[in-house]
Amino acid sequence: MNVLGIDIGGSGVKGAPVDTEAGTLAAERVRIPTPEPSTPEAVAGVVAEIVRHFSWDGPVGVTFPGVVVDGVVRTAANVDPAWIGADAAGLFGGATVLNDADAAGLAEMRFGHGRGRRGTVLMLTFGTGIGSALFTDGVLVPNTELGHLHLHGKDAEHRASARAREEHDLSWEKWAERVEEYLRHVEMLFSPSLIVIGGGVSKKAGKFLPHVHLDTPVVPAALQNEAGIIGAAIA
Repeated sequence: MNVLGIDIGGSGVKGAPVDTEAGTLAAERVRIPTPEPSTPEAVAGVVAEIVRHFSWDGPVGVTFPGVVVDGVVRTAANVDPAWIGADAAGLFGGATVLNDADAAGLAEMRFGHGRGRRGTVLMLTFGTGIGSALFTDGVLVPNTELGHLHLHGKDAEHRASARAREEHDLSWEKWAERVEEYLRHVEMLFSPSLIVIGGGVSKKAGKFLPHVHLDTPVVPAALQNEAGIIGAAIA
């Protein structure tokens, strides 16, 4: 079955039809920069543009970078605050809407490194912020938002996200030190059996993961930055 998956991020909105049986994109993905300001109406316009691009009239799944409960947005740290309280499911024409990292985690648990894993698996996406998806024996604990855990008196994502690396002009090795500090914190809290690193940096894992040393195995996402699109479609 093919489903259109759309992944809304702080810097870009990506979408593609997905073969939900194989866990692969059924067409080349399209990416449109997230509008500024990223109001609900502006982002909905971009989502509609992606739907039109594929001439799509079937089921649609959409991710959102914040807490989503029953299709309603509860937090919006990296997009316009006008999203808070918005009925995203209604805005997107009845599409299934879920947290972006949760979607990426669902995809990775079904088709990636989390497949068949028991115990606690934690997926962390490093991009504009840090997203998280927590699973216990394959079951998702939704909307964990662990990027907002405090380190040094501020949200961890302000120190260790991919955007923070760029803003502070950090080398990959120096950024890896911040990533390791953050990972050690979540390792202490959750004692996971596996940590999966997703987001755009997963394609460049060789630049920083060799400098990250934990007791827990840490691997880059098998689905890389397509995990959110695939997870949206699965949901």
